[in-house]
Amino acid sequence: MTVRQVRWLPARLDRWRERAAQLRGALPGNARLGNARPGSVPPGDAALALVLALAAFVPTLAGIGAQIGDLPERPASALGVGLVLAQALPLALRRRWPAACLAAVGGAFAVHQALGFATTFASTGLYLALYSAGAHQPRRRPALAAAAAAGYAALAVVLHRLGSPQSVPDYLAFFLVLAAAALLGGAVRARRTDEAQRRRTAAEAATTAERARIARELHDVVTHHVTAMVVQADAAQFLVGSAPERAAESMAAVSDTGRRALTELRYLLGVLEATGDAATADRAPADRAPTLGRVGDLVERARRAGQPVEFTRHGERRPHGVDVELAAYRVVQEALTNALKYAAGQPTRVVLRYDDAHLGIEVATDGPATAPVPAPAPVAVAVAVARGGGRGLAGLRERVRMLGGELESGPGPAGGFAVRATIPSEPLQE
Repeated sequence: MTVRQVRWLPARLDRWRERAAQLRGALPGNARLGNARPGSVPPGDAALALVLALAAFVPTLAGIGAQIGDLPERPASALGVGLVLAQALPLALRRRWPAACLAAVGGAFAVHQALGFATTFASTGLYLALYSAGAHQPRRRPALAAAAAAGYAALAVVLHRLGSPQSVPDYLAFFLVLAAAALLGGAVRARRTDEAQRRRTAAEAATTAERARIARELHDVVTHHVTAMVVQADAAQFLVGSAPERAAESMAAVSDTGRRALTELRYLLGVLEATGDAATADRAPADRAPTLGRVGDLVERARRAGQPVEFTRHGERRPHGVDVELAAYRVVQEALTNALKYAAGQPTRVVLRYDDAHLGIEVATDGPATAPVPAPAPVAVAVAVARGGGRGLAGLRERVRMLGGELESGPGPAGGFAVRATIPSEPLQE
């Protein structure tokens, strides 16, 4: 069961990574936002094209549409009907192939105007095609705009030679209307692209934050217990021949520490498997959740590992929020782990201070003021950790900062090393 849960972690991270990749693939700056499945026609676009085609034959809507040229009106014919449908039906592809849609609708509109057929409601499809080209064309938009402008200029020349009464300002005004439709589509596309970028950035940030949180939790749990087990196992090796009974006690302590590590790992994996939200920790069984009430167990295990630890409390202990309790527990845990690793056998003091607005934690380890040669001194190691070499302290500093608190660590004036944290907290009502 535990192996499965441990294997579940990289699988869960892979799923988050795949989800971020899907967001990057589905929502990049040059994606066709809103498109349907490849090879299919969006039902909404198909319905729009059909409605526009049918509306073109409604007499009351005949006066609504795009019109330029004012050539003598030609009687309706099969060719005119075909050109009307050609201005409406290609809109079914306006998001799938916006450039082809614009070419088809624009060409049909130009021929319809040059031949002098009566204006229909289907001619508004030109505005929709231009809008769609601006909103959904993924690339080569400058070339498409140049081609559209050249096509309109050619239409103006043809209409002028056919005897159109329109003047240059008329053609320019109509061109500005068409350009406004395309620019509106471009503005919508830019807004959608920005929103997609924000969503992608948010997804990547959430994935990174979750990975960092899991790494911090695993570091806090695994490093502390494994360090204690290594110290106890090393002590047992030296006691096997001279004091078998004490060696047996050390091995029993190793076994107990391993069980506690498995318990905390199951608790952590259970929280992550539920929702990935640390707030669900308050629903975990009380005997698994690391809280301030279990700091005494940390102190006792450190003592059994050979570290002389003095534990004191100041003020009346009150229950706090799960985030505060867990952060305070991890501060003590990491500090004691570092004491076992870098200052084994040196006196250590753990102090908890409670008041109405803050929770204070201090863990200080004594050490020599000068470093013996050639063995590394606890002070030297502590200074290296204080300068950023320790991943655990960096994670704790971030955890406390997210709660609005502060964490300081560094060597003491007479040697040794101290970790101090202050976390704002309003006690929970019982």
